[in-house]
Amino acid sequence: MSAATHLVGYDDAMAAFDPVFGIEVHVELNTKTKMFCGCENTFGNEPNTQVCPVCLGLPGSMPVTNEKAVESAIRLGLALGCSIRESSRFARKNYFYPDLAKDYQISQYDEPTCYEGELEVVLDDGTVVMIGIERAHMEEDAGKNTHVGGTGGIQGASHSLVDYNRGGVPLVEIVTKPIEGMGERTAEVARAYVATIRDIVRALGISDGRMEQGRLRADVNLSLRAKAAPGEDQSAVPFGKRSETKNVNSLRAVERSIHYEAGRQAALLLAGEPVVQETRHWHEDTSSTTPGRSKEEAEDYRYFPEPDLLPVEPSREWVEQLRASIPEHPAKMRARLREEWGFSDLEMRDAVAADALTLIADTVAAGAAPQAARKWWMGELARTANEQDVELPELAVTPADIAQLQGLVDEGKINDKLARQVLEGVLAGEGSPADVVASRGLEVVSDDSALEAAVDEALAAQPDVLDKIREGKVQAAGAIVGAVMKATRGQADAGRVRAIILARAGVEG
Repeated sequence: MSAATHLVGYDDAMAAFDPVFGIEVHVELNTKTKMFCGCENTFGNEPNTQVCPVCLGLPGSMPVTNEKAVESAIRLGLALGCSIRESSRFARKNYFYPDLAKDYQISQYDEPTCYEGELEVVLDDGTVVMIGIERAHMEEDAGKNTHVGGTGGIQGASHSLVDYNRGGVPLVEIVTKPIEGMGERTAEVARAYVATIRDIVRALGISDGRMEQGRLRADVNLSLRAKAAPGEDQSAVPFGKRSETKNVNSLRAVERSIHYEAGRQAALLLAGEPVVQETRHWHEDTSSTTPGRSKEEAEDYRYFPEPDLLPVEPSREWVEQLRASIPEHPAKMRARLREEWGFSDLEMRDAVAADALTLIADTVAAGAAPQAARKWWMGELARTANEQDVELPELAVTPADIAQLQGLVDEGKINDKLARQVLEGVLAGEGSPADVVASRGLEVVSDDSALEAAVDEALAAQPDVLDKIREGKVQAAGAIVGAVMKATRGQADAGRVRAIILARAGVEG
């Protein structure tokens, strides 16, 4: 039995070896059309309905570069601190796999548009780690293979299906330099790095970064090397053989894949067995990896310049215009907003995890108080999104709606209970909060004559309440307040009702 079947614990692996890792993040851009053709770039359509001779590589077809994709790639490169090459070109990356209809991928090789960057990554405890970026290059995505049923064949499947809708979708691949010296925090840093990339592409508006849909995917490279002897430089110790875990599709999986691979590789090395340089498949259900193909080197792909495409030559003036459009770094923005809003670290982390930060910020910008905005998005709306099994931004309500809803509460026109009914109407498509209040007749009743009549009717049913209040049991007024609220379907001004009750008892409020 191989040592690989017995994993070493992550902490033990980190104690015994020095980890070195790198990550390739693939970001699908949200352009209207594909990278080199006019096919629609949308997710979830029927398989093989968004294809044409160009993205299928049929004879005689000619690709044309998508200018918007180039713009998005440059903006991303600038956000990563990269230099922008004055002239770069595409190449053909040749390999044979079912998801490539033309047996090659148009990518960038020795002349990527964005190169030599550095990204600041902030960990949960505030530790700042600088990650070197080797390159961020443009390419087209491949199709999607689905392995179906049975045993045997590829990944144990009886047969495989291919959907070429994704083939040709514009992609930016971000490649880090080798990351050393993280020790037991290696997995934590990897997760935080991918999360930071996702935050950046969303802030730039170039991708929704939805990992569960493959819009953002990570390939995680890991190797273990011997620890340097006391007094020796660890960086002088050669790297070990690396594995590359492909298409990791969640932040949790990024972290767990490193835990698994560190334990697997450590078990091999401690048993005197070699680590094979290869790609690995990640299995979410078992939190484990299995072998893929042997890891190719650049020469295996037989790169050569794409003869059908012109070089990409962005003017310096255009690059500087794009640089001016780069938003604030997400970590710095969170720190600033946390201070401005008075949120606790936990409140801010929860908002980020729920993808609610931008929604809260837009609601505050529309006039709501920060805590009120957080209350709605992280409370009632988060519950609704969970019930509907959708993301918060997909709900049929806008930050302006929530700001208006809270404004109606602040003005005393509706109370919190009525506000929830109003929100139900907005989500149902009945219009703005003000429209729903008007159409459903939900405004708080504050007319004294109507309230006094309702109070008197409730007191007639419970005449002993006034005596209790006069005896000092002021809390007895709550029974009458409740009766009035029930009679008015929750629309009475509870504060005004209480004042009327106390006046009837001759007691000052």
